[in-house]
Amino acid sequence: MKGSWRDRPTGSWFSRIWRPWVSLSPFRGRGRSINEPKTVGIRDLVASPDEVQHRPARRWSVIGGFFILLFLILMVRLFTLQVTDYSSSVQAVDANSLRVSTIPASRGVILDRSGEPLVANVQTTEIRLSRAEANLYPPIKGALASLTGLSVKQINADLNNQQYDPYQPAPILSHAPAKDVEFIKLHPKEFPGVSVLDVATRSYPNGGSVGAQVLGYVGPITGAEIKANPGKGYQTDSTIGKTGIEAFYEQYLRGHDGTSTLEVDAFGNILGAVHTTEPKVGDSVVLNIDTGLQKALDGYLASDILRVRRTPDPTNGKLPPAINGAAIVLDPNNGDVLAMSSYPSYNLNSFVNGLSNTTFKQLLSEGAFNNYAIQGLYTPGSTFKMITATAELQTGVFPADKTVDDTGSFKVPGCLQGYHGCVFHDDEAAGAGLIDLPTALTVSSDYYFYNLGYLFWAQQSKYGQTPIQNVASEYGLDQYTNIDLPNEGQGRVDSPSVRKTLHAEAPKSFPNVSWYTGDNIEMAFGQGTTAITPIEMANGYATFANGGTRYEPEVAAAVVNAHNKLVVRYQPRVLGHVSLPAGVRNPILQGLEGVVMNPKGTAYGTFHSIVNFSLSSFPIAGKTGTASNVPGHEPNSWFVGFGPVAHPKYVVLCVVAEGGYGADAAAPVVAETFNYLVAHPIRPVTLRAKLSVPTTSKTTTTTISAKKSG
Repeated sequence: MKGSWRDRPTGSWFSRIWRPWVSLSPFRGRGRSINEPKTVGIRDLVASPDEVQHRPARRWSVIGGFFILLFLILMVRLFTLQVTDYSSSVQAVDANSLRVSTIPASRGVILDRSGEPLVANVQTTEIRLSRAEANLYPPIKGALASLTGLSVKQINADLNNQQYDPYQPAPILSHAPAKDVEFIKLHPKEFPGVSVLDVATRSYPNGGSVGAQVLGYVGPITGAEIKANPGKGYQTDSTIGKTGIEAFYEQYLRGHDGTSTLEVDAFGNILGAVHTTEPKVGDSVVLNIDTGLQKALDGYLASDILRVRRTPDPTNGKLPPAINGAAIVLDPNNGDVLAMSSYPSYNLNSFVNGLSNTTFKQLLSEGAFNNYAIQGLYTPGSTFKMITATAELQTGVFPADKTVDDTGSFKVPGCLQGYHGCVFHDDEAAGAGLIDLPTALTVSSDYYFYNLGYLFWAQQSKYGQTPIQNVASEYGLDQYTNIDLPNEGQGRVDSPSVRKTLHAEAPKSFPNVSWYTGDNIEMAFGQGTTAITPIEMANGYATFANGGTRYEPEVAAAVVNAHNKLVVRYQPRVLGHVSLPAGVRNPILQGLEGVVMNPKGTAYGTFHSIVNFSLSSFPIAGKTGTASNVPGHEPNSWFVGFGPVAHPKYVVLCVVAEGGYGADAAAPVVAETFNYLVAHPIRPVTLRAKLSVPTTSKTTTTTISAKKSG
């Protein structure tokens, strides 16, 4: 039948495919019984040789094409590696064979104004162990433990410390004894992978307790600090300035690390050194600090606070807790910080020799790491009266020579009888009688300044709501001083706007948002929510002492490099001015001088019992402050003084938190400090550098970048 599968050619592909099926079909051979067994042979499954077409050329074409394709792919890949990605390929190969280790640079030293070191470096010997050698020869750990006295557990901990570069030997023992070092050098085969390295660590020629908060300390860098300083070359085993001058001038002190390029095999084993770049020692920072004065001030403050804690308050018989304190000496003519102390304190050697976690937590809880001179916020009390007196005479709200009758109790005019806040009392029960402004400052009359607070608020249509606060801002009491130390606090002067801001931030702590006459009265004599840092108050009085120029307090005088050449010289920087013509300044100065020189002055007895120089030859002016705290707490004790009065050279401030009366707790520190200053006048800064290098103003880019590093 035409077209059927039986009529197709025997050798066709169709027959070859279907023949096995046909041989098994029940319809093949009609005469065969349905139940007859079906036989299948090999020839039924496989075509015969004469039925297959021979095509060897096609097979070779397929095989050849496959290999040509592989060759083309190979050529493209080689072109990519050798031409397109050549640079990255070389870097990848080098990365697999070379490792770069950091050689830390020695930090620059910190010098005082005479060129004497406050912070230096000492060369010590360190024993290190290669991780690779320790893995290949584990017994070396035991040998090293036997020699040094360390435990194998401690050595393993040092080897696994992630702080250190894995391709650099891990420090095992610092300050290694000479006998151990000598033994290792004489028996190198017994200590494979052990090396001895001379390293520089911080040392403190004055014992580590002098000016600790100002100088600051260094420590291992953290991951957060590395991220915060991208591209500056810090490694996981780097050290960095943590506080004080060490932190603020880190960019100069740290120097430039060297590098050691090592060749390693595929397993990370070190094969040898390829190239070494020597480290560059850091620059040195010269401070305005005088070491002798700093040491004396630290001692005066610490001794005074311990004395206050043992001396009952004469008004209530309680022992003042005197929880912390600060003292500062400034040069009012340029802003130089001659000394700065904070209590409680700590010893900087603790961070070199090792500080236990328990001791660290204890010091932290005590506040020993705080620099209260720039971070402490204290209610200023009567030290604020100088600011109010300036506002009084600038505005003319009340003449300096006009008297008021200080009866000891000031009644707010127009206040409803029996209303809380209608009557304000002097600290002393008895009033001072008829007094003018100079006398009010000398005897620290609260009544006089209650009256000023009332007058300003009653005439706010003429003087505005914040005439006193405006003057306080000119003195810098509500703003950063920009001192070159990290973590400076910012003071605040109570006002209607400040009251609202504090309430918004902490409603429970500051529930009152309204501003009344009584609030203005309290603010006028340094109470309320006003809180000032010691450096702000010292700088405010320095501004008054020099006639009205407010300078930026400066701890550092200059930066010099390792070759004794000047890098930066910091010049005095003016931050602002206060208008202090003779008609304003002289009555206030008369009152401040009377505090020390007049027998009625609040600090007369203290100074005349402590000073060992002639006050007539070196007269001192100043102001006590006894600032109330919350009920049940002793007041903050203040004293700030300057002298000699005619041409002030020094401003000295002391504050003791919850120390009691200013004349009793703070004034003795200032008096003792003037004893030292009169006997040891401060000399000019010695740079020990080639001054042919032009000095730079603090407004230059170089100086600003240095300041911002803190």
